[in-house]
Amino acid sequence: MSSIVEPARTLEVVLETEVLVVGSGPGGLAAALAAARAGASTALIDRNGCFGGNITQVGVEGLAWYRHEGTVDCEGIGIEFETRAKAMGAAMPEPQSISHALDAEMFKWVADVLVEEAGVKALLHRLCVAPIMERNALRGVIIESKAGRQAILAKRIVDATGDADIATRAGAPVHKTPKEKMMSVSVMFSMSGVNKREFIDAVKADPQTYADWSGNNEWDYETTGKEDKLFSPFLRKPFQKAVEAGIIPSYLKTIAGTWGGVSNQGDLTYLNLVHIPELDGTDPNDLTLGEMRGRREAIYAVEALRRFMPGCEEAKLRNFGMTLGVRDTRKIDALYNITGDDVRGQARFDDAIGIFPEFIDGYGVLILPTTGRYWHVPYRALVPKSVSNLLVAGRSIGGDHMSHASARNMMCCAVSGQGAGVAAAVSVRRDEPLERISIAAVQEELTRQGARFR
Repeated sequence: MSSIVEPARTLEVVLETEVLVVGSGPGGLAAALAAARAGASTALIDRNGCFGGNITQVGVEGLAWYRHEGTVDCEGIGIEFETRAKAMGAAMPEPQSISHALDAEMFKWVADVLVEEAGVKALLHRLCVAPIMERNALRGVIIESKAGRQAILAKRIVDATGDADIATRAGAPVHKTPKEKMMSVSVMFSMSGVNKREFIDAVKADPQTYADWSGNNEWDYETTGKEDKLFSPFLRKPFQKAVEAGIIPSYLKTIAGTWGGVSNQGDLTYLNLVHIPELDGTDPNDLTLGEMRGRREAIYAVEALRRFMPGCEEAKLRNFGMTLGVRDTRKIDALYNITGDDVRGQARFDDAIGIFPEFIDGYGVLILPTTGRYWHVPYRALVPKSVSNLLVAGRSIGGDHMSHASARNMMCCAVSGQGAGVAAAVSVRRDEPLERISIAAVQEELTRQGARFR
């Protein structure tokens, strides 16, 4: 292929800050709030027009759908997302747990309020395109926006892009699951005009459990057995009937999944029904394919529900998520890489920055935390090798594929995000490098912020 040489240019430095967080999903939003609350001047960048990432832009509203009686849950900013949303009318009871599902649209406002209250510098509609390096030290990022190409300098940077974009471009070692083994990508959507009473009556007449997730070649889950009889808002039968009726093509057997809630106004939300395998979320060609294929399959699902699910006869599509829900791309090679044994064996670490229940959802395994078991999230898993001044938060922290099936979940992303934000702020205040920071000082600030790490 041919190539061009881009001319050198002088860029305006539009901002200098102590902590810069790139990406505003649960991990990035928590990191920015934590850093600002720890006293650091903090800026938060997102490429889109709202904060919240997977919650607001993808439409994943089940922040803590794993929570049952007996769950020992994390504490801190992730839980605050849920409690503030409830207080601001942006949540409703989640059907399969003792948690509240977030209202993805209203949470855009909740996130705005949290950012403003903390004094975080909000930088929406900016795309980070390159790191600013001084040898192996990250000094800032180059951004592109409607205002052109500009630079931001920071003393510490948190990569919360979900795909380790900043870490990768800065030269940190990363790895990716082989494409054929990646967890599927989803298009989330919601419907309106549902008759709630008829829908719920139909669910009660034929209740589904987590055991029903398995049952054909596309869906097979290993559980511990204790999950199998628990209620799940799972739907497959309407789509099987739609295949038989010729509404859904016979080759398409991946449409199935869960619904998140149904409001008194007839909104059926957080429909997690479309799953596209073997798609790489770091490849724009794959992303284009996924967006278009996903919307087409969602329309098949809508029609199937209208035809074969009571209460949905007069319903219609309300909205698609703003972007694909990607579960699995790059992970950093960290100072410590979490293992599946750590998650399943209740690992304890001296450098813990948070806890998370023994909740695993991915790679054919489903374990729900109903017995009080939990694991420590170690600070070292946030620190990439080879690049200084950089931490990673969210689903790209260091670990193997089975630990990823736990750490990728939104509440755990908030745990690693709060730890990263606090560590970045403490590192600046104490003038200590991130790889040799005082863990005691980090844990002291986490305690002050209401996080739990023991």
